[in-house]
Amino acid sequence: MSRPRFHRVLAWLERPAAWTDRLLHQRLTALTRPPAHFAVALICLVIALAMPPMEFIPFSANGAGLALTLFGLALLADDGLFALAGYLLTGTTLAIVVVSVVG
Repeated sequence: MSRPRFHRVLAWLERPAAWTDRLLHQRLTALTRPPAHFAVALICLVIALAMPPMEFIPFSANGAGLALTLFGLALLADDGLFALAGYLLTGTTLAIVVVSVVG
């Protein structure tokens, strides 16, 4: 990649990065600091192991990927609200998958 193209891409990414930075704050830190971060790690492991079979149910892996993204942002920014959103999305995706398989 050429240097000018790299700088152009980097300049384009500044806007979404600034938007993301405005959303992330240190809040509900008890959900992202020890020992609670082990629960986040365990859920992420379970999601990662569940993703290959989820490919058989259309778009269900997208919810799992978004949940992993939320958990990652939560741990990086020490933002428990994003961790809660990750838990909620994980539960919702799991419910959709179970309903799709059973029903």
